[in-house]
Amino acid sequence: MNDTPRLGTGIGWRPEIADTVEALSGVDWVEAVAENLCAGHLPESLVRLRERGVTVVPHGVSLGLGGADRPDPRRLGELAECAEALGSPLVTEHIAFVRAGGARTASPVLEAGHLLPVPRTRDALRVLCENVRIAQDALPVPLAVENIAALISWPDEEMSEGQFLAELVERTGVRLLIDVANLHTNHVNRGEDPARALDELPVEAIAYVHVAGGIERDGVWHDTHAHPVTRPVLNILAELRSRVAPPGVLLERDDDFPPAAELAGELTLIRETLEAGGAATVRASAALEAPEAAAPVRASSPATEDPAEADDPAAATGAEAAEAARARLALAETALLSALVAGTPVPEGFDPRRLGVQSRALAAKRADVVAKVAPELPGILGDGFRPAFLAYAARRPMRGGYRRDALDFVETLLVEGRPEDPAARRRLTRWWQERAGARPPRRAVRLVRAARAALVGG
Repeated sequence: MNDTPRLGTGIGWRPEIADTVEALSGVDWVEAVAENLCAGHLPESLVRLRERGVTVVPHGVSLGLGGADRPDPRRLGELAECAEALGSPLVTEHIAFVRAGGARTASPVLEAGHLLPVPRTRDALRVLCENVRIAQDALPVPLAVENIAALISWPDEEMSEGQFLAELVERTGVRLLIDVANLHTNHVNRGEDPARALDELPVEAIAYVHVAGGIERDGVWHDTHAHPVTRPVLNILAELRSRVAPPGVLLERDDDFPPAAELAGELTLIRETLEAGGAATVRASAALEAPEAAAPVRASSPATEDPAEADDPAAATGAEAAEAARARLALAETALLSALVAGTPVPEGFDPRRLGVQSRALAAKRADVVAKVAPELPGILGDGFRPAFLAYAARRPMRGGYRRDALDFVETLLVEGRPEDPAARRRLTRWWQERAGARPPRRAVRLVRAARAALVGG
């Protein structure tokens, strides 16, 4: 992985803090959410940063590389265009699934609106490896994939996180984006040892590192990206630094943006943490460069990619085995996501209480994002917006992006004759008409949609 670019210290670029990011000193690079960018109309702030020589890395959130379906060619094409428009040295995505259902399960497609963990099983690894290879072939620059934070654990997992990531790198040659805040989250929520994960994963494959804040509520750590970075997260960064000098480290902040001085202070803390581990990192780097530790990362051939299959003559191989793995993964992920967003029974082996926490967190995130993409709605509904949306989300899964979710929410209110205030209802109707059509849906359409919603819920 010697060709991994040296990025330095960076910060997540967000429209809300674009001016602040431009003014911060010592920022070597930035990362921007790919889905918020249009390759043909880049934000002027990013254009100015590029002109100054600041590297911009697009960070995808919607591919769902850990899902049962192969990556959407349209989404891959948009990510590739974004990387080319920005002149990026690499692109990044997540080891997660974000939707489930569809033809393999004979059920409606469900959208999570969030990154959900894949089971660390041979089936999931096989599917993930193929999806990563498809993405690598479609992108003009190298791909790095990120470990995610999770509130829930899959039953009967076959590998630890470090083992799962190591095998993924071995089979595909993909780079890693290691989020130390997510390692902390998984330590609190799932009892996983961050040091063990760092010991097991191939640190030479790290493209860069994420650092972010969160908060603990009722014994559950929420990876909010809206709170200051905590000391335990910085301690994990120091652990990683003692093993390797990461090519880049980036501060993520997605909400409740603090003053520029606070962001600058967090960047300083990150730099100090990295500098403090310098001597240990030099020793670790020397060990990695020794001949006995310098074996290159390589992808295994598809015929022997699963050791279990190599030992079992009766196991299926090739395309049939790959499709069988996708089918099993599709059923498992659909059952989980349906329980989280559609109120179906909790799949066997999962903790119902923890799934309840995750379900409420997904609904709360939907409400927060809809309030951002459609800020007129909280203005029209006032304090009633959030309880109304959460009640809607409890019975209506997402069927598209957040803008579609906002339209569906308003349509549901209007069909039910809400809000009760006539003036607010007229404003809401005008909002809906301007974005969705000439008038609210007729009774026949409402009945069809109600039947569809009942089927999803059943």
